[in-house]
Amino acid sequence: MSLTIDTSTDGVLTADTHLVQSFADLNALKQNDARTAIVGAKGAYVTDSEGNDMIDGIGGLWCVNVGHGRSEIIDAITDQLNTLDYYSTFYNFTHPTAAALAKKISELAPGHLNAVHFGNSGSVANDTAIRVLHHYNNRLGRPNKKLILAREGAYHGSTHLAMAMTTPAYSDGWDKAEGLVHHLRCPHHWREGEGLTEAEFLAELLKEAKDRIESLGAENIACFIAEPIQGAGGLIVPPEGYHRLMGDLMKSYDIKYITDEVVTAFGRLGHFFASKDVFGVQPDIITTAKGLTSGYQPLSATIISDEIHEVISGEGAMFLHGMTYSGHPAASAAALANIALMEKEEIPQRVQVTGKRFEGNLRDLADLDIVGEVRGSHFMMGIEFVKNKEKKTPFTPEDQIGLKIARACQNRGLVARPLGNILILSPTLIMNEEMIDKIAEILRESIQEVQDAL
Repeated sequence: MSLTIDTSTDGVLTADTHLVQSFADLNALKQNDARTAIVGAKGAYVTDSEGNDMIDGIGGLWCVNVGHGRSEIIDAITDQLNTLDYYSTFYNFTHPTAAALAKKISELAPGHLNAVHFGNSGSVANDTAIRVLHHYNNRLGRPNKKLILAREGAYHGSTHLAMAMTTPAYSDGWDKAEGLVHHLRCPHHWREGEGLTEAEFLAELLKEAKDRIESLGAENIACFIAEPIQGAGGLIVPPEGYHRLMGDLMKSYDIKYITDEVVTAFGRLGHFFASKDVFGVQPDIITTAKGLTSGYQPLSATIISDEIHEVISGEGAMFLHGMTYSGHPAASAAALANIALMEKEEIPQRVQVTGKRFEGNLRDLADLDIVGEVRGSHFMMGIEFVKNKEKKTPFTPEDQIGLKIARACQNRGLVARPLGNILILSPTLIMNEEMIDKIAEILRESIQEVQDAL
């Protein structure tokens, strides 16, 4: 007997709704015209409830790397559900799909990262990394080695602990875990390095990190966590050599290095993982989610080094951590199919070419009067808007400059993500040259429209 499930869009845009949306002005969403309902998607496009087709310029949310509607992934999920719909990975239970995925991820991850724990979001992956390191230090008889170094401008998630590691702006009016996290300076040369060359700014960042370590005491610090490119904190690319040198610094003080690759992994920067291949650092832990399944199922992974795993799996150790859906069969099947598709179509290798075209097209927008900086890499780009280019004067929140430009883009058939004075683009990785050029054209027209109206 088949079931009919009502997913009609009737009333979805009305003020009377039961869905509490994420990172939203809930009061504004009470207004009848405040929502955009996406009802369909195929390839690089999404369709709204009015029948408008739009280029998905944000890839769902940094995640639909191989594009929408890929039958290879959908069929893999269906086949898995027909074989084994669910079983846990608690205690001595396992299942073939999660085991195969863990093996595949360890083969793709750089260096000595060969043990994989699954969760269901990037936030959970980052919480897991910290819990693992705290347990690791307890096992080594170092119960005080628990502090976390993060950075201003970071985004590591929205759970209680992950939010504490995230830039403070995201926790305004909200509580978070207190006392564990210490933020280092944001590595944004354009905003933070006034009067300094990039090399001089890098030297300052390294000195500040060293001073903070010695002030807090290396014996009290468990780890440093960093995104290769800071995403939702403003699309910030650190100076050349930053991650490699920070990695060396942390190693010299016996502080573990966590690379948050929730966004950057699985092709977005042209490699399955960016830590070592792009930024030259060998982390002790990599966290990832989003592109792991291209968003087709919720899944994250915390990938830990052999050395850490040896300690936490030693005699008398109980791993008292996990989620009901850790390594869910359908999610694991989606990830395996997604990775196989990426390898078959050589998507990371293609991104090394198409992504640079996308990046170059967006950098050409810097000639517009209100474009202060275009930054990012490949299919992970941000455009910051300013009132005055020379003085880098920001628009006020009341100006809603990012939102206005995003709406202008949407009217022209492009979904872009406003973040205050910044517009973020993180599209699917399958776009051809024509589509890449079309995005740049829409962006130029939309920015010009808003600029002319100021």
